[in-house]
Amino acid sequence: GRMAALARAAAAAARPTTEAREEEALFLDPPGVRVALRRSARARRFTLSVSRVDGAPHLTLPQRASVAEARDFLTRQAGWLEAAMARVPPERVVAPGRALPFRGGSVVLTLRPSGPRRAPTLENGRLMVSGPAAEAPQRAMSFVKETARAELVPAARAYAARLGREAGPITLRDTRSRWGSCASSGALSFSWRLAMAPPDVLDYVAAHEAAHLVEMNHGPDFWALVDGLRPDWRECRDWLRRHGP
Repeated sequence: GRMAALARAAAAAARPTTEAREEEALFLDPPGVRVALRRSARARRFTLSVSRVDGAPHLTLPQRASVAEARDFLTRQAGWLEAAMARVPPERVVAPGRALPFRGGSVVLTLRPSGPRRAPTLENGRLMVSGPAAEAPQRAMSFVKETARAELVPAARAYAARLGREAGPITLRDTRSRWGSCASSGALSFSWRLAMAPPDVLDYVAAHEAAHLVEMNHGPDFWALVDGLRPDWRECRDWLRRHGP
């Protein structure tokens, strides 16, 4: 398999400092397979993971572990790593004529005929953008971001009000590990990619983070709050688990 030459991996690198940070990598045969190494002062064992977003493998290792030990660990885990990388959905290409996930379905990114530049619009299952073809992916991403903001911000504030709270600043980011977050200050953050999910799923995440304004944990009281806001939260959460990547 593609991990067969794992033992020939070459290491690069700087020595660690304190908290977890990416500073070394093992480059695996065949070319293009790169395992990022992250040393952590808190790590007590090796932990191998594969990003569900782009399939990139990461290995967290104790601060004093050597690259040789990391290579030996990867050799033992070669079968698991290959299978995990194979499970990552193929990357979607965003380009004119291609389908783009949107609100639980898809739209076809379509260039307008030449004419004055206009804001992107939805027309009969097509996302119409103007301007050069090379700019179409960026303009499509901007449209999805604007859609996410227009739906998430009022939903989160409305759910917070139902709970007798007021949300702080709300930001949209391109986070890889979570769909939303709530800071102790009351600031909320969401992934703009939620605009690609069904509206009910996006709305559930808004309710989920608003509930954290009251309960900063995932205990029974927290889920009771979410249940009061979105009784279908289990179905929405399951959708994200199945289709989120």
